[in-house]
Amino acid sequence: MLNYDELLEHLRKAKMGDENSKNIVFNNNAPLLKSIIRRFIGKGVEYDDLYQIACIGFLKAINNFDESFGVKFSTYTVPMVIGEVKRYMRDNGAIKVSRSLKILANKINRYIDAYQTKNNAQPPVGLIAEEFKITEDEVVVAMDSSRMPLSIFDKFDDEDEGSELINKITLSDDEEDILEKIHLSNIIEKLGERERKIIIMRFFRDRTQTEIAEELGVSQVQVSRLENKIIDKIREEYQK
Repeated sequence: MLNYDELLEHLRKAKMGDENSKNIVFNNNAPLLKSIIRRFIGKGVEYDDLYQIACIGFLKAINNFDESFGVKFSTYTVPMVIGEVKRYMRDNGAIKVSRSLKILANKINRYIDAYQTKNNAQPPVGLIAEEFKITEDEVVVAMDSSRMPLSIFDKFDDEDEGSELINKITLSDDEEDILEKIHLSNIIEKLGERERKIIIMRFFRDRTQTEIAEELGVSQVQVSRLENKIIDKIREEYQK
């Protein structure tokens, strides 16, 4: 096994196209890749395919890693590889869930939450169907679809202008969520100072667009446009 200084030296060479160093870095991290893959076994994708996809994520990690991030290469690599495997499974899985069905499922779930809070009981399927003017079968299909994996960049509601799931979810502290947060944190750190300030105020301090606009001395419309551009930039970096 390489010590960290040796690994960094080979990483520098690998980023410059040295195939021998790339192989050395890969072999040094092979156990890490296998441990990541294990969590996806039995979810509909063959092991060999998982391994190939993990390798693609690993190569992206080599090419995108920057020592100035202040994190170990392995810490940076794990969420990159996990993200690559998840994207593959989402895009190539046997079950696809349409955006309209996801939106309907989100609306139904919010309705159920509100009903339970008010009545301390689960609403019957017939009542949900009546509320949304759909059949009971369509309610069941929509509710089942909400159990499918979602992208954090899926639209949360067709009435939310530019708002996506990344803006709505609260991550728990299980291992995968922590790794996702590390990856997103690295991306946010690379934003410009004003972009980073808007993201932090909006999604980490729960400030409204109007409050942010007042602090920055711009209009709420400008904040909304900036927010959408920043989310697009984060999405692009996240999907690399």
